Amino acid sequence: MREKLVLIGNGMAGIRTIEEVLKKDPDRFDITVFGEEPHPNYNRIMLSSVLQGDASVDDIVLNSYEWYAENHITLHTGDAVKKVDTKKQVVYSEKGMVQSYDKLIMATGSNAFMLPLPGADKEGVIAFRNIKDCETMIETSKNYKRAVVIGGGLLGLEAARGLLNLNMEVDVIHISDFLMERQLDEPAGRMLKEELEAQGMRFHLKKNTEQILGKDRVEEVRFTDGSVLKTDLVVMAVGIKPNIELGKRSGLKTERAIIVNDYMQTSAENVYAVGECAEHRGIAYGLVAPLYEQGKVLAAHLCSTDAASEPGYKGSIVYTQLKVSGVDVFSAGVFQDNEKTKAIRVHDEFEGIYKKVVVQDNKVVGAVLFGDTGDSPRLLNMMRSGEDISQMSKVAILPSESSSDSKVSPVVAMADGETICGCNGVSKGDICTAITDLGLQSVEQVKQCTNAGRSCGGCKPLVADLLELTTGEEVGNVKEPMCGCTEYTHEEVVSEIRELGLSHPREVMNVLGWESDEGCSKCRPAINYYLQMVDPIKNADDPSSRFVNERVHANINHNGTFTVVPRMYGGVTNADQLRKIADVADKYSVPLLKVTGGQRIDLFGVEKEDLPKVWSDLGMRSGSAYAKALRTVKTCVGEQFCRFGTQDSIGLGIELEKKFEYINTPHKVKMAVSACPRNCAESGIKDFGVVGVEGAWELYVGGNGGVDLRGGDLFCKVKTKEELIDTISAFLQYYREHARYLERTSHFVERVGLDHMKQVVLEDTEGRNALIERLEIALSTGKDPWKEIVENEEKQKQYQKTHVTMS
Repeated sequence: MREKLVLIGNGMAGIRTIEEVLKKDPDRFDITVFGEEPHPNYNRIMLSSVLQGDASVDDIVLNSYEWYAENHITLHTGDAVKKVDTKKQVVYSEKGMVQSYDKLIMATGSNAFMLPLPGADKEGVIAFRNIKDCETMIETSKNYKRAVVIGGGLLGLEAARGLLNLNMEVDVIHISDFLMERQLDEPAGRMLKEELEAQGMRFHLKKNTEQILGKDRVEEVRFTDGSVLKTDLVVMAVGIKPNIELGKRSGLKTERAIIVNDYMQTSAENVYAVGECAEHRGIAYGLVAPLYEQGKVLAAHLCSTDAASEPGYKGSIVYTQLKVSGVDVFSAGVFQDNEKTKAIRVHDEFEGIYKKVVVQDNKVVGAVLFGDTGDSPRLLNMMRSGEDISQMSKVAILPSESSSDSKVSPVVAMADGETICGCNGVSKGDICTAITDLGLQSVEQVKQCTNAGRSCGGCKPLVADLLELTTGEEVGNVKEPMCGCTEYTHEEVVSEIRELGLSHPREVMNVLGWESDEGCSKCRPAINYYLQMVDPIKNADDPSSRFVNERVHANINHNGTFTVVPRMYGGVTNADQLRKIADVADKYSVPLLKVTGGQRIDLFGVEKEDLPKVWSDLGMRSGSAYAKALRTVKTCVGEQFCRFGTQDSIGLGIELEKKFEYINTPHKVKMAVSACPRNCAESGIKDFGVVGVEGAWELYVGGNGGVDLRGGDLFCKVKTKEELIDTISAFLQYYREHARYLERTSHFVERVGLDHMKQVVLEDTEGRNALIERLEIALSTGKDPWKEIVENEEKQKQYQKTHVTMS
């Protein structure tokens, strides 16, 4: 008979423990999981990607609801445990669930620490800890402009970067005199500050916040020196504290966290704690790698027939490897100088690289790497092994600094036992064995089989290097399945659609032997896109393969209402349009009208049933704010009014928007036209950015203002707008035909190479003309979404009328 195992906490540490249990003895326990949040297990490390708009909540889910069902795990989401009777071995939830247990794991994690400031209870003062916090910040950015982040650590900087991407003005308040002082030394912290200032963040160091001011909502932040900052949002990111209230109420021994021994046992029999809520040998860890190490030890203990013989948890070397707003950073161990240590330093201000290796008693005890973290696996392994370096030179300790071939990956020189993925404890040997034995051919497959890259993702470049080293194939040439439903790659699916003349998503999945009859949220929209791209005349759109936003031509909000975004070509409007928008807002009691960064007026809070009537009354085309298509063409005022303008940016922007609206693309596409190099339309960070110079236009491609901030590459300089439009057309069609679904132009350009794109679009005249011709065919099939939704409403009314008559 199976034992009953109950897990309190549906986070990363607890569920990783369950995964390890299932690996060791899948039939030993009946498992029940209680989670306070209304979500399956998700990657908290990737919350910044959700905030910054580069990932959805679904994208960061680690274990889907299907995973729980497949492993016979009973999951209660949105239901926190309020009481544990450790004598009777029963837990009680807030929703009235009563569950007995044989073994209980507490993995209640941490709560964000909120400074006890006067005014901290005002509206607009939040933490950055979970999905709800992300959603609050995203919604706030639609209505307000200014944000203050209190805390210049990792979490605060991630929040600040996300708020910048949401077009908010961001001030970061930090009590120390340099950033991330827990992970960086002073030189690295100051280098990071310079980099982030260049991205638009404003910093106020050595500042103490005294009070948060405002009537009901925050309006100002006051500091102890008497200065104030106006703001509409305050995000506190000053640290976390273990969530041990349930442990205390249950009578468990606690100090800073719940006290555990080397087997993660608490003071109560059959009760264990793991993760941020656990304190082991006086330390409560807040990083994912130690938490996963704890989970592995606990799983071994739970599944062992001789638990006392299992090796216990001895603690972890604390280290951090991450990417802060595009900057690679690594720190580990003792990295601050003291009288017992010496350091090897490399500081290249031209390349923005700083490296410091701290040595004590002929052993590496700590390191800080900024800008280039290629040496981090070796250094971490040297710290863990306590390797004697007395006979080693600096060249041997930091080999990347002396390598004559900068393209040689550090994985080449690594021993099999050295760690590639620190978060999940996966070594080079583990990955190479999996690649060889299982025939793995992609980073995604390695992640699924070994967990390497599953958490922060910082090791994925090293995993890619190992794939190339082991298989002899470039990763770009290695098969990457479209999703878990199939072994076919994106490119193979497109090829099969062409060769077999397939015309519907279900037909594709049936003919190509999909594992799931319905497909999934990754493959269905992709297949639907590829079908229309291959044959826009024959293959009709399948609305059931689109997300709700695209089906109703409006963006769904967190409360179930929708945002309607009428198109304003080039950001230009007139009195008639404004009157229509005002009349619709009055008629349907629209709660919010907002001028957006895309130079349009959004109508927030429209009820779903009102959408057809709203579009009909507006009589304006949809701005496609929801679509994988051209979103906007941002323009500056141009030569007509600006004394610096050299070209008609508004006229060109309107022409581009009218030409390319409603053409389906692999991902959202944004354009901008600036009339001069001052770049007021932010052309340098758009998919297609146009800058007017004297007598010509410059075209920049592959820009991105998201989490992977990327400046556009100068593609060409042309004299006429006709030549410019043809160039964009050819580039856009090649992107449509060769990019993978959901691949931004920034990633596409990096993958195929700028020189290749220049050869295809600028040098191959015949191929260029063919691309333009195919794009024109696709453009001819474009529909006005607002007309489509009105027509659908009329069809529905006619159906209902006929149905009633027949009845």
